[in-house]
Amino acid sequence: MKIVNIIAFLVYIIIFIKIVFLISTIGHLIFSHHNKNSSKSKKLDEKFVFWKERTEFIFTILMAILLIFIFNPRSTNQKYITKEMGFLFYLFGFILIITSDWSIIFKEPDWFKQIRNAINL
Repeated sequence: MKIVNIIAFLVYIIIFIKIVFLISTIGHLIFSHHNKNSSKSKKLDEKFVFWKERTEFIFTILMAILLIFIFNPRSTNQKYITKEMGFLFYLFGFILIITSDWSIIFKEPDWFKQIRNAINL
């Protein structure tokens, strides 16, 4: 098989995984708010969360593999970037920003807590 065919196949797998992720995210949103106390709703929500987490992980790993291949410093594989891959890189950037642990940046620094405690606010 040619490298172009392998990359195209990988891109289609990534798109499929992303569609499953979106369906599981929508399912999680629906069942986490609809009939919260129903046992059936809780079971379905757990299943959607399970698949949401797994597909997010698989998407991240596959995108990392694609990034490693495309931006390998030993070769010039940037000629393989297609419109679909460009969109996936664009989408991946937003997903990384949204799913980042923002509490690392927005938590209160220790020096601010010490000043607040010293002033007794």
